Amino acid sequence: MGHDVRRRGVLRGAAGIGMAGLLPRAAGAQERAKSLLAVSDAGPNSLDFHTVGANRSVYSVVWNCYDRLISFAVKRDADGNGYYDYSQPTPELAEDLNLGPTSATLKLRRDARFHDGTPITARDVKYTFDRAVGVGGYSGSSMASASLLHAEQFVVVDDWTFRVDYADGNKLAPLYLGVPIVGVFHSAMVKAHATPQDPWAQDFTKSTLAGGGAFKVERNTSGQEVVLVRNPDWRCGPKPAIDRVIWRVVPSAGTRRALLERGDADLSYDVGPKDASEMRANPALSLFGVPMENTVTFLALNMKLKPFEDVRVRQAVAWAIPYQKIMDVALYGRAKPLFGGPDKVSSGEWPQPTRYTTDLAKARALLAAAGYAEGFESEIFLDLGSAETHEPIAVLTQESLGQIGIRTTIQKVPASQWRGQFSAKTFPMQVNLFGNWFNYSDFFFYFVYDSRNTIFNFASYADPEMDRVVGDARLTQDRAAYDRDAVRYIQKAYDDVPEIPLFQPYLDVAMRRGVSGYSYWFHRAMDFRGMQKA
Repeated sequence: MGHDVRRRGVLRGAAGIGMAGLLPRAAGAQERAKSLLAVSDAGPNSLDFHTVGANRSVYSVVWNCYDRLISFAVKRDADGNGYYDYSQPTPELAEDLNLGPTSATLKLRRDARFHDGTPITARDVKYTFDRAVGVGGYSGSSMASASLLHAEQFVVVDDWTFRVDYADGNKLAPLYLGVPIVGVFHSAMVKAHATPQDPWAQDFTKSTLAGGGAFKVERNTSGQEVVLVRNPDWRCGPKPAIDRVIWRVVPSAGTRRALLERGDADLSYDVGPKDASEMRANPALSLFGVPMENTVTFLALNMKLKPFEDVRVRQAVAWAIPYQKIMDVALYGRAKPLFGGPDKVSSGEWPQPTRYTTDLAKARALLAAAGYAEGFESEIFLDLGSAETHEPIAVLTQESLGQIGIRTTIQKVPASQWRGQFSAKTFPMQVNLFGNWFNYSDFFFYFVYDSRNTIFNFASYADPEMDRVVGDARLTQDRAAYDRDAVRYIQKAYDDVPEIPLFQPYLDVAMRRGVSGYSYWFHRAMDFRGMQKA
């Protein structure tokens, strides 16, 4: 009874936040059919992912509002939902793709225009690539992961021809012609706002769009909503069926669910596990959920802080994690378990289960062998922006670790401060998630386990053998050699356990029946370009 009363209260509270309040009162069925209301728990904090501190929601803006040289084919299921295929590059801004073994030469569409009508030329493309490697931060390190390092690699052949020269055999290089961070900028517009203190005009692009993509930003109210309108002059793909996208930030999961169930919202993005498990039974809704490719949620143990420099302590924690409780209580089964696997890794599949299960006796024995028979005190940090799942994970872990003498307190960090704080490498333990573009395990390991990368090496892990094997895998073109290297670095990661894998999370998207054309992309952002409403 109490649950029903709470639900009715949520529905009443949501009544004024729906589509009716966002479209003119005279809006008819045709206008509703051409407008899409999407809700999510967070919105973009910039319009440019190159800016420092840009969050993941920014991808949804740049993907829809900027063009890349290439895209990738999309495979559709029976309900019209898609899944990208990175093995099939397709034209976008470039209409002729010559993807060779040492370079890529691309002929640009001559009818492509920026939103202000200016033609898009190879000089704009070069400026974009130069900027992506020049701004540093995540954009620079991401480009470096594909061995795209220097402006000299990006060549203007003529106004309509652009070439990328590869530095080595890195298999990611051609794929990086189609990632969000190389959405093509209007170079003249951006350069006009550059200063000696801000040579890439990031202050300007943080709040002003400088692209030519399928949608334009009509309104951006920070922390509340982004309104996108279709670009009628877009030439780089099929014209979107949706005229207007209203992307509203609704922090409350209950309110997002109520809006969708009432029909006041069309799509709810990144639905929590509990709601996803329950909404599957609602005949008015469709749910598209898949494991996030190349993504792991884990407990990271900081090897620079005692006692986590001792592998026996890290393994003891791994044997004490309440894995199945986490799956049942925090995730409602909406994840792929990464525990209870074989002792030895035998394939390069990633992610795959570790050998660890919940075995408190084994955990106590390892702690005693490490000199911590009485346990110790520590802290578990989590991002409040992911608290819906990460807080119950931390609580369950805290309870289980307490049974082997590890006494912990839970520290919750505001989402706006999370990246800056975990980058400082001061957390002894943290619940976190990392995913990378394209389904190559070496790409994940390069960021999380390689000692030369600091931002996402959450455990401050440094091992020369790991660096060498991951480096070999990144550059080999031999599939058998790649698989052998993958087995070695996955086994080493599971033996050393600087990060304890818990599960591969799902990305769940709930839609009203009649909404179709959703596609899962490697960047896990919303792509409105192919969506439509009945």
